[in-house]
Amino acid sequence: MSKQEITQPHNGKPRNGKRRYGMQRRFNLAVDHLRPQRWNWSALMRPLDQQVVRHTDDVLQPTQVFSLRYFWLDGFFSAVSDNFYLSFIPLFALAYGASNGEVGWLTAVGNLLGAIALFPGARLAERATRRQPLVLWSGGGVARLALLGFACIPLVVTQPKTAVFLIILLNGLRAFMANFANPAWTAIVADLVPDFARGRYLGSRNMAMGLAALAVTTLAGRLINLVNDWRGSEMAGYQVIFALSFLFGMVSTFSFSRIIEPSTSTAASHQHQRGDLRRILRTYPGFAGLIISAFVWNIALQIAAPFFNVYLVNKLGATATTIGILASVSSLSALAGQQVFGRLLDEKGALWVQQVCGFIIPILPLTWLIVTAPWQVGVFNLLGGFVWAGYNLSNFNLLLQLTPDEQRPRAVALFQTAVFGGAVLGPLLGGYLADVISFKFIFGLSGVGRLLGMILFTWLTAHTLRHNKQKLSEQA
Repeated sequence: MSKQEITQPHNGKPRNGKRRYGMQRRFNLAVDHLRPQRWNWSALMRPLDQQVVRHTDDVLQPTQVFSLRYFWLDGFFSAVSDNFYLSFIPLFALAYGASNGEVGWLTAVGNLLGAIALFPGARLAERATRRQPLVLWSGGGVARLALLGFACIPLVVTQPKTAVFLIILLNGLRAFMANFANPAWTAIVADLVPDFARGRYLGSRNMAMGLAALAVTTLAGRLINLVNDWRGSEMAGYQVIFALSFLFGMVSTFSFSRIIEPSTSTAASHQHQRGDLRRILRTYPGFAGLIISAFVWNIALQIAAPFFNVYLVNKLGATATTIGILASVSSLSALAGQQVFGRLLDEKGALWVQQVCGFIIPILPLTWLIVTAPWQVGVFNLLGGFVWAGYNLSNFNLLLQLTPDEQRPRAVALFQTAVFGGAVLGPLLGGYLADVISFKFIFGLSGVGRLLGMILFTWLTAHTLRHNKQKLSEQA
């Protein structure tokens, strides 16, 4: 039908097609008028791009802004995904009747397989022409498919012992694939985020992740109780949160896939030889100190970390909703911590922030010695969320600073192996001591061990870095 046929009347009356065309055109004009402000994807993303640029002191290329935008979105949706499930895997196992020892094995096996994955992941990252696909199929793919496995357990398993075994196994698979991607991911971030803006940009990204955690942990705990009551099942609520975690995780994976992978630095592209790691430890004593202190620190953390929620449920009568609310309190105070320590990181440096926060954190497990009701934990979580935000921000920046460009994937793998090595021993020791002695004993032991870890960090890393800086200034 021609345009003339559309616009001419038929038997003295306008055609229905003309009426529809006119109405549709007027509607489209109205939508077109609004589209640049409300409907256009670029317009929606413009405030985020402006936020990215605001956190830098230099001019960024459009491709850099584009990639930093999607890295920010990746972090946000990853935090949504993580907070739907991380706090609740031990509770899922408890719902099947897992013992304290089995909860310890749940954490220890995950950490062990996470540690085993690091060096193969680092070697593959060094040999791969592109690092981004490695991150996408391992951490962004298989690790998140494991979350669907958690959701399917109640559908295919009826024996509680078998279910607990499968939870431990799937958590191990998730940890292995996530950490297989870690060296490649860290190397990409080091090339992607300009060093002059890491404190403020990563602080902004972490703040968005904190907002996601604040909303999601409360929602997840509430969803578990509501769905369980509605379905008359102890497992249905957990199935819902694992499915939601998978869906948001896939959005995070898509966002990371949109990043334009930065080119590898010249130093990082050199040929690797046997003995490189030994040379790194000799050449960079501050990094060696970071590894030693991280091993002790993480043994101390993991002696108690898997059992805080177990203690809340078994000794203080907390519900999944209460666990979610308490986690949200930490996330709320972490938002303030991201703002405060993000600025301090650029002004005073990662070393200063790490020491300030690191010497406060040993106090936190000691507060559990006087807790008699779940609401009291919320009070102490206000301090915990605040200082942990600064510690995590400074620790990641220190890792980027202290690992050499030419060996970053292997150096990161070595550091993370020390972290996970401590995290394997800690839960096994903690689970045994909780059964043999008490929960409060492992909480006190964790505080003492954390303090020892920070003393080692100050002696082996902070002192070495300040001494080297002083020598360089004297030579200049």
